[in-house]
Amino acid sequence: MKRFAMGQKYTSAIHEASSVTERPFIEIRNLSKSYQRDSFEIPVLRNISFAVTEGDFVAFMGPSGSGKTTLLNLIAGLDKPTEGRVLIAGTDITELNETELAVWRSRNVGFIFQFYNLIPVLTAVENVELPLMLTPLAKKERRAHAETALRIVGLGDRTHHYPRQLSGGQEQRVAIARAIASDPAILVADEPTGDLDKASAEEVLELMDRLNRELGKTILMVTHDPRAAEKARSVRNLEKGELA
Repeated sequence: MKRFAMGQKYTSAIHEASSVTERPFIEIRNLSKSYQRDSFEIPVLRNISFAVTEGDFVAFMGPSGSGKTTLLNLIAGLDKPTEGRVLIAGTDITELNETELAVWRSRNVGFIFQFYNLIPVLTAVENVELPLMLTPLAKKERRAHAETALRIVGLGDRTHHYPRQLSGGQEQRVAIARAIASDPAILVADEPTGDLDKASAEEVLELMDRLNRELGKTILMVTHDPRAAEKARSVRNLEKGELA
């Protein structure tokens, strides 16, 4: 996996990112997901298989109800499939129990959502540092990681600002800094520009593009926006729970 040293400056991290290998990094095998409602079984995903190489940037598109977010949640270990396997860097996460899965997520996945989910009484750096409380990092190390992540997203001068003092685009960049603070192998983004104006959306998409191309982050993004999908290296379409 291409990882960057959070204790170093952004430029150093860029030089350490090498070319992307073409081996399968994420493997989805015969994945299906259904939900039970009373006596009815509601299928959401049906027999999906595909692979993603390390360092790819994949956009998932499709109409509402096509299963995009469900698929993202399964890959990120937030949910478990009814059938099939999800292998990440050789680890079958469908075989992990809830405790093991929580540890795996904290080490390997960064989450970016449509709504920033920042805590209003915490500063930008405190919001970014919060998930690092679950890691064995010492307090000084956590703060260093958080400050580096904010510099990477271009908010080094907003460290001590509260969410109310930031624009929507800046809040989303804080959320992205929070997602990369632990240096995860995978970033999953669910409609990351859905709550932003056009200019702010473009800034966030440019940042995600840089994280992918310059730092080698593997990004999986759900979006309805064709402009957002254009930033991805590949696009996969879902229709009624199946890959089109």
